[in-house]
Amino acid sequence: MNKILRFFDLHQGEDKKETVLENVVNNISFRGSNAWILACAIVVASVGLNVNSTAVIIGAMLISPLMGPIVGAGFALGTFDFPLLKKSIKNLLIATLISLVVSFLYFLLSPFKEAQSELLARTSPNIYDVLIAIFGGLVGVIAITRVDKGNPIPGVAIATALMPPLCTAGYGLAIGNFSYFAGALFLYIINCVFICIATFVIVKYLRYPKTHYVDQQREKRITQSITIITLALVLPSIYFAYNLLQDKKYTNKVKQFVQQELSNKGYTVIYEKLHLNSKPKKLELAFLSKKFSNQEIATLQHAMQTFGIDNTSLIIHQDSLDLKSTILSEIDKRTAAVSEKDLTIRALNNELAKYQLASPSLDRDIAVLFPELSSYSIGIQQQYAKKDSLAGRIAFIYSSTAPLPLPQQEKLHKWLKNHFPKDSVDVINR
Repeated sequence: MNKILRFFDLHQGEDKKETVLENVVNNISFRGSNAWILACAIVVASVGLNVNSTAVIIGAMLISPLMGPIVGAGFALGTFDFPLLKKSIKNLLIATLISLVVSFLYFLLSPFKEAQSELLARTSPNIYDVLIAIFGGLVGVIAITRVDKGNPIPGVAIATALMPPLCTAGYGLAIGNFSYFAGALFLYIINCVFICIATFVIVKYLRYPKTHYVDQQREKRITQSITIITLALVLPSIYFAYNLLQDKKYTNKVKQFVQQELSNKGYTVIYEKLHLNSKPKKLELAFLSKKFSNQEIATLQHAMQTFGIDNTSLIIHQDSLDLKSTILSEIDKRTAAVSEKDLTIRALNNELAKYQLASPSLDRDIAVLFPELSSYSIGIQQQYAKKDSLAGRIAFIYSSTAPLPLPQQEKLHKWLKNHFPKDSVDVINR
């Protein structure tokens, strides 16, 4: 058991506490180069979010100095260094303001205002974001306290949780969407607090010395305050995660309804939009050619309830707008042209198959049964018996090294008749 505990012991490979604290204090300030680096990193991250490029966002995290004041606040709480805590919070506010201003200006000037998936992912925080902040913070702080920093880059671990929400908050301000701004800012606060708490836990575990003496009563109040803040942020996150799960379940039910009640019955859905935030919820549909009566729509509305889709109005668009009519007409024409072409090709292939009488097996059998034949040809001939009368017959024309005896001729004729029982066969010696 002791061997296992030593295997996970964080004291092994730990850097000197004085050196770690010195590095943490030096990285708190956001003046000069740090401010410029942060501004540039925010621009890069904003571009990545704007064009929906994960690689660009990761590149911005590599150069972000945002970790400094948050880790500083965690160390200050763990060592009860209140001047350092005040300095860390001040610089964190400065960094936040710089980030919001830069991202706001970028999205204000950017011609692309559409919300991409990378942006939307940062507008609804949940418990999973808390986990990212905690474990990202743990990775960052553990790496900071090592002599050999190893593979993890502390800034990346922490910037993962900080850069995108800040840029998304700036985007929300730029387009005037305050729900985006509030959601992203709440996510940013969650990440800051839990990265700070993760740092506090590691600092306590590694037993960093207290800078100021604090009596047990005050230390208890600090611990209680951290607990209250944690619960105040975790509980809403759990609620948002629950809502996210319910929305996923609801969306899956709608997909099953559309698939089973419409697509599987041959109706081509050309437009589908689900409004989750409206009251009641709305499902909008449009179809390629099907026109639904009021009775059919009522039946579909009732069928939705059997799938567990409650409090949802079904809206089927059946308006014949000029643009829609033109598009659908063109689709119908192309579909009809393709279908007609396929039918013609299939008919020609079937017709050609009728004339393909020769086969490898036929050639092999003739060579064994009638070795006297030097060559032959076989095909369907059209025989005009009289006016308006047309008949098809199989003609077998052969050449032989010597004239075939009469028994062999009869044998050849009978064999061909047996081979083509439904057709009349003419055997001709060339």
